[in-house]
Parts: sequence; C-alpha cells; structure tokens
Amino acid sequence: MSRFDRIYKIHELLKTARHPVPMRRFTAELEATRNTVTRDFEYLRDTLGAPLEYCREHNGHRYNPGAPVFELPGFWLSPGELHALLACEQLLENVQPGLIANRLAPLRDRVRKLLGESGHAAEQINRRVQVQPLQVRGVNSQVFDPVAEATLSQRCLRFRYQGRSGDPARERTVHPQRLLYYRSNWYLLAVCDDAGQLRLFSLDRISEPACQDRPSESLSDTDLDAFAASSFGIFGGAPTATAHLRFTPHAAQWVAEETWHPNQQAQWQGDGFHLWVPYSDSRELVMEILRYGPEVEVIGPEDLRGKVVERIRKMQGIYC
Repeated sequence: MSRFDRIYKIHELLKTARHPVPMRRFTAELEATRNTVTRDFEYLRDTLGAPLEYCREHNGHRYNPGAPVFELPGFWLSPGELHALLACEQLLENVQPGLIANRLAPLRDRVRKLLGESGHAAEQINRRVQVQPLQVRGVNSQVFDPVAEATLSQRCLRFRYQGRSGDPARERTVHPQRLLYYRSNWYLLAVCDDAGQLRLFSLDRISEPACQDRPSESLSDTDLDAFAASSFGIFGGAPTATAHLRFTPHAAQWVAEETWHPNQQAQWQGDGFHLWVPYSDSRELVMEILRYGPEVEVIGPEDLRGKVVERIRKMQGIYC
C-alpha cells in the first residue's frame, strides 16, 4: 500500500472511530510496520496539519476533540486524478509556453511530491504525454501576457497590428472578448474601435500591446458564439454560401467522422459521400479542399469551384 493510500486509510480510521485507535489496529489495517505508521503520523501532523495526538488513557491515537474538525486538504486526489492534472498542465504548457507555468509551479511541485510519495513516477508524464503542434506561429510572452491580461481583466487593449495584406502596420484600440486557440495558433476576438465591429487578430501579428485603464465593453456569449461558429474555420461572420463537396469512398473513411462545421449536413449517395458546409470566407475552405486532392470534388457553388480550379491550374503551371 502506498503512502497516499495509507494516509487516506489512517484519516478514515481516526475520523470514524469513537475511541482512540490502538497502534495494532493501524498496523493490521495498513499492513505496515510500526515505524512506517509512525512516519505516516508525522506526515499527517507536520505536513498536512492534522490535530493528531496520542491518548495515554486509552493507549491510542485520535484527533484532538477540542480542535476544529480536520479534513484532508481539498486538493486530495487519487493518483489517477493527480496524473490527469499533470497531463493537463503539460498540454497547456505545450500549447503556450509560460501560459500557466509560473502560476502553477507551486501546485505542480506539490502534485509531484504527492505522486512520488505514493510510489508513482510523475516524470513519466513528460515522456508519455506529448503534444506536437504543427505550423505554429510563435507568440512570445511580451505579447501574449498583456493580451491575456486585458482579456481576463476586461480592459481595453492598444497595439500595433500588421495584417497579412501587406498594408502598413496600424495602431488599434480594441475591447477584448475572447482568446481563441485554433490550429496551433492564437487569435484575439475583440471589438475594434475603428471598425465598430468584432474582428479577429492573429497574436503573431500584434506588437507593442498595452493594457488600458478604460474598462472594455463586453458582448453577450450568444453574439460571440454566433460570430465564432457561424462560418467555416477562423473566418467569422454570417455564412454567405454553402459548399457542396463529394468525397470518394476512400476519403470518406475519415471525412465522415470529422466535423467541419457545427451546422454541416452529410449524406452517403451512390456516387460517394456528400458534405454541405456553410462558409463566409472561402480561403480556408479552399485549402481544406485541396488537402484531399483527387479524393474530393466541389459540386457547388460555381464560384468556389472556380477558385479551386484556379489554384490547381497555378500548381500545374509550376510542375508541368
């Protein structure tokens, strides 16, 4: 039995017993030596703050009846739950280095200590749980931290933004609403003062962010959800069209199990697997379609089909 399990058992014995519990019962119940139980008593008393005392009159141990009711710390989880918590910390640290590392360092050390004392190797988490982000656009802490602070504290944020259109960088003042993590990259969903509307800003294109004293205006979750989820991918806004795609049976083995859009429709037909996807901006959708190469055909709309054909012709011009 691990120390973790023994501590839990000792606590239950002391909590439920009507009289002080003799040492022989502890050694029998825990299947441990007297020295081991004594060390567990010290850990309970000195580390966890239990009001554990020896009663000479009854030759046993008890919780001091005059002390406040003692319970194991709220963060008293099973080894499996502790491992799951460390795995979550590992995932978040891979998503954004430094995101919570400093804040959770004391808690992480406490978890590792508990796991070490329960006979479990916490270091196995780093080896057995790994995240391999692809096509990551790095965001340093000098940008991420002020953006996250403004978002969580509901304050306005000012920064310079260099879009991918090639236009000169512009200073923006925005009302942060949400941080979005999409395809291994971070985006800020915010109301832009200049545009007077919701906009998405890629954090890797932000520079010189600074939190403002002015409180930000908050939109309802309904409005934010509608913007973020109403169209395909990261391009928000109300859908303007619906793509009709036909996949070969081979590609459908994967596509049939994927969710491209919350409001998509799908159907098996005699000539393959058909998928209908609402979208607003076709750029990302075109990239997804090209990813399947000859395994997919755009049935409609004609404008989307034309954009895919145009990209294919340009590719053909490079290789032929």
